[in-house]
Amino acid sequence: MTIDKSWTTIRRRGSSNEFWNGLQHFLQMAKPFVNDRGFIKCPCRRCLNNASHQLEDLESHIFRNGFMFGYNQWIHHGEPATANAETTVAGPSGGIHERDEMFDVLDDIISEDADEDAVRGPSSNVQYDDLFAALRSELYPGVSSFSSLNFLVKLMHLKVLNKWTNKSFDELLKLLKLAFPKIDLVESHYEAKKLMTKMGLGYSSIHVCKNDCALFWKENSLKDTCPVCSESRWKLQSGKRAGKNVPHKVLRYFLVGPRLKRLFATSKTAKLMRWHSTGKSKDNNVMRHPVDGKSWQEFDKRHPQFAGDVRNVRLGLAADGFNPFGNMSLSYSMWHVVLTTYNLPPWICMKAEYLMLSLLIPGPQSPGKDMDVFLRPLIDELKELWVHGLDTRDAAYENGVFRMRAALLWTVNDFPARSSLSGWSGQGYRACPTCNEDTPSMRVIGKTTYFGYRRFLPTNHHWRSNLQFDGRTERKRPPRRFSTTDILEQLHRVKTGIPGKHPNYGGVKQKRGDDELNWRKKSIFYELPYWVDIELKHNLDVMHIEKNVCNSLLGTLLADPHKSKDTDNARRDLAKLGIRQELHLFENDNKLMKPAADYTFSEGNRRKFCRFIISVKFPYGFASNQSKNVAQNDSRLLGLKSHDCHVIMQRLLPVGCRSLVSKNIWGTIVELCTFFKQLCASTVNVSDMVEAQKQLVLILCKLE
Repeated sequence: MTIDKSWTTIRRRGSSNEFWNGLQHFLQMAKPFVNDRGFIKCPCRRCLNNASHQLEDLESHIFRNGFMFGYNQWIHHGEPATANAETTVAGPSGGIHERDEMFDVLDDIISEDADEDAVRGPSSNVQYDDLFAALRSELYPGVSSFSSLNFLVKLMHLKVLNKWTNKSFDELLKLLKLAFPKIDLVESHYEAKKLMTKMGLGYSSIHVCKNDCALFWKENSLKDTCPVCSESRWKLQSGKRAGKNVPHKVLRYFLVGPRLKRLFATSKTAKLMRWHSTGKSKDNNVMRHPVDGKSWQEFDKRHPQFAGDVRNVRLGLAADGFNPFGNMSLSYSMWHVVLTTYNLPPWICMKAEYLMLSLLIPGPQSPGKDMDVFLRPLIDELKELWVHGLDTRDAAYENGVFRMRAALLWTVNDFPARSSLSGWSGQGYRACPTCNEDTPSMRVIGKTTYFGYRRFLPTNHHWRSNLQFDGRTERKRPPRRFSTTDILEQLHRVKTGIPGKHPNYGGVKQKRGDDELNWRKKSIFYELPYWVDIELKHNLDVMHIEKNVCNSLLGTLLADPHKSKDTDNARRDLAKLGIRQELHLFENDNKLMKPAADYTFSEGNRRKFCRFIISVKFPYGFASNQSKNVAQNDSRLLGLKSHDCHVIMQRLLPVGCRSLVSKNIWGTIVELCTFFKQLCASTVNVSDMVEAQKQLVLILCKLE
C-alpha cells in the first residue's frame, strides 16, 4: 500500500488542513510501535530521530518544527523496510528540490502562528502566501539550488552592503529580466520591499508636521493640517496641493516587539537571553556587565514580579544625529534611535546584528526640544510591553510559550543628545545635570566656564587655600545629591511649552523662570510607569567624552590654532582673575605677544611627537593607520575618529609626550590616560573605581 507523504513537505503548516490530517494519520500509524514506556523516536527537524518522546509530544514537535528532510521510509514508525529506499524529498511544488535555507527563516517567522494553531487546529491564514509562492518557485527552469525568494533576499543584502540606490537596483532587475527572460523575479525595488515587509523587515511611515509640532498619527492620522500650527501636512505648489500627496516629513518607525520575539525563536539566542541571570559576576566587587551594577539591582528589588522571569527583556536606548550625505557641504541632521538588549552577554549585545533601529527621525534640523514628539510611538509600545507584554515562543524549551515583558533601563548618549532626551539643558550657568542648581560656573570672555573642582577635596586639603587656582580660597562643600523627590518637585514647577519650531508657536524663545532652573520640559520617559524608580536614567557615552578630551588635550599640546584651549581670550581671563602673571599677554613694539606656556610643545617637539605617531606600528586590526592623520608639515593631527582618539589616549600619548614636557605635566597626562583606560576595561573592579574617582578629583585640580 502506498503511503501519502506529500504533507511532510508543506511549509505553511499552521494553515494547511492537508498537513494536519497527514500528521494525524502518521501518529495513528506510529501508535502501535511505541516502547514499553510509551516513547518513540521523534522525526521532527530538531530531533532527527535521535531523541524519543511520548506520542503527544511528537504531535507538537512535528507541527512546530516540521518533518525532517530525507526520512522517506518510516522504518521507526511502522513502514516495512525495503532495499531500494530513496533518499530525496519531494519539494513543495511536487518536483525534487535541494533544501533551501529560507525554509528555516520562514519557519521562525510563522512559529508563533504555528504554536497557536497547534492548540486550536489549522486556521485560515494567507498572509504568507506570497512568501511561500516565491519559496516554491524555481529561480530559473532547471535551477533547483536557488528559490526565487532566496535569490531576492541575497540580492537585497548586496544592495544594503554596497549602498546601491533604488534606481540602480531597478535597473539591475530590468537587466536580469532582459538577459534571462524566464527568470522568476520581482519587477522593481518597490515590489521587493513589499515582500521583505512580510518577513518582518518593514517599518511604519508616520507623517510629521514641517515644524516638528506633531505627528499625523492615531487621532491626527486623517488630518490635513497640523493641530498646533495649522500648517499643511502636504507639500504645496503655488499655494495648492500638487497632484500626488507628498508629506513634508516622514518618520520611519520600526516595531520593537516582533524583533524581541524573534530573539526567542531560535534555541541558541533564546538561551543567550538568559545570560544576565546565569553568567553574571559571582564577585560583588567585579563588574563586567550592567547586571552587576547598582542601578540594575535596585530596579529588580523595586519590581520583583518583572525580575522573577529572567526572560523579560532589559533595554538600553541611544540616539544621535548624523549627516546622511557624508562629507558633502550640505548641512543636514538626521537622527536615529537605537535599542540594545542587555539580556545578552557583553561580547554580543553591542554587535551590529543585535542592535535594533527603532526610529529614523528626518532632518534637516535636529529635533532638539521636540525630541519627545518623535519618541511618542516608541514610548507607547514600551508602555504596552511593560503593562501587557507579548505572548512569545521560547525555543529553548519544548513547551515554552510565555508572556514577555520589556523595560527601558536607561539611555546612553553624548552630552547634547542627553539634553534633548532628559529635558535638562546642557548650556548656561547650571549645565551640569548632576550638580543641578549647585553647578560651579562663571562667565569669562565669550563663554561660560565650569571650575571649582577643589570643592570635592577633603575639607582639610592644602589646595583649598591655594590662591593659584582662581585667586580665592575654597571653602564650599561638594554639591549635594538630589533625590528623586527633589527632581520631581523641580519638574512640577516646569511650565508645559508648545512643541515645534513655528515662529509664532513653539519657535518663540521663552525665558525660563528662576524656579525652573535649567529644565526645558518634563521628559516623555516619565510616562513609563517604572521610570521614576530608575536610579541612573541617562548615561554619557565614554567614547564621545574620550574623543573630546583627546582633541582638546592634543590641540593644546600641539598649539593647534583651531582646537587649543590656550587662546588669547583665555590669557586675558587670567589677567582679569589676577593669577599666573607669567602667562599674561603683553605688548612689544605695538605687537601683542603671547608668552610660551610650559604645557605646550615647542615647534621642534611638535614635529618629534608627530613623527613618533607616524613611526608606531600596530598589529593588524588593532588600530587604523595613524600616519594619515598627521598634517603635511608634521605639526598637527587632523581628522581623528573616536577609535583613533581611544588608541592615542590609552597607548601613545603617555609615551609620546614623556620627554617633551615637564615631569609634573607629563605625570598629570599619564594619570588622566590611566583613568580612561580603567574606565574602558572589559572588567571593572568596584574598589578600584572608587579609588579612581578620588584620583580624578586630584587630576582635575592639577589641570585647573
